[in-house]
Amino acid sequence: MKKIGILFGKERSFPEAFVKRVNQIGGKEFQAEFVSIDKIFQAEPLNYAVIIDRISQDVPFYRAAMKNAAITGTAVINNPFWWSADEKFFNNALAEKLGVPVPKTALIPSYEQPDDTSDQSFSNLVFPLDWEAIFQYTGFPAYMKPFDGGGWKEVYKLNDKEDFFDKHSQTKQTVMMLQEEIIFEEYFRCYCIGGKYVRIMQYEPRNPFHLRYVVDTPPSSKKLLQTIENYVLKLNQYLGYDFNTVEFAVRDGIPYAIDFCNPAPDADVASVGQENFDWVVETSAKYAIERAKAQVDGRDNLTWGEYIKTGATGLPLIGKPTVKKVPAKPAAAKSNTAKKEAALKPKKTAAKK
Repeated sequence: MKKIGILFGKERSFPEAFVKRVNQIGGKEFQAEFVSIDKIFQAEPLNYAVIIDRISQDVPFYRAAMKNAAITGTAVINNPFWWSADEKFFNNALAEKLGVPVPKTALIPSYEQPDDTSDQSFSNLVFPLDWEAIFQYTGFPAYMKPFDGGGWKEVYKLNDKEDFFDKHSQTKQTVMMLQEEIIFEEYFRCYCIGGKYVRIMQYEPRNPFHLRYVVDTPPSSKKLLQTIENYVLKLNQYLGYDFNTVEFAVRDGIPYAIDFCNPAPDADVASVGQENFDWVVETSAKYAIERAKAQVDGRDNLTWGEYIKTGATGLPLIGKPTVKKVPAKPAAAKSNTAKKEAALKPKKTAAKK
């Protein structure tokens, strides 16, 4: 029997429902439980085929434990190595390269210098920055937020440059990003599981937290929903996330990806509503079993996105590689001596692609 574990923090409704559903459909082959850790030794497994990770972003001990589990063969959802490296500003840059619309966004250095640094640590940074060019690029009103944050923490709406400098002075050592405001007619939050299962949910971020999934008007068109689904799939397949949400603000019929670095997205029944909750429980349970079936001990069972794959194999980020054909040269006749030397050389085998 293969074990499927879930690692979590304060939340209760999703972990409990997830374990119950896996055990209902897993039969004798798969069993789900809350992950239990009483010790972590290097390169020793936790004996889970799959672990759904919902908390290691906030607990460094858990993040290190998940990397250790991954190297022993556990399929950790989401990949803890990529999750450790990823951040929101990079996400926007990748989206732009993929042709997914995003707000204009600039990276802003922290107001205070990081600990153990001095003025000399910033020899390559021009002071003052070209603030006028930055403000012209994003425009006002704009939003300032941490470049790698989440949970609506330290998010500021700014009306002008004076407002920016005032709020920026309060951000201490947090690296921020300044982002164009998208005044939207529609807003959507989308679950994506396994890079293939998508749940598009109407969402109103201006409502109180418990009412954000309560929207009275239907989506404007099926074409818009199809475009959003295509963008969700592309982003998650390139990022390599197994469990993520993507948010879109629709302006003039164009869906702008606002936030898509949410690898531990809210899945509480009290906030997402019963129908969305039932979908995410059912889909994540089935996907965890899929991954458990495919899991092989002693092998890397993590998901690696297309961004990493193309970089590792030297392929272009998008599209097919261009191969230049080199005209074949006529083979020269070999002398008897050359033939004998060639015969003595070890044979080379072509590497499989």
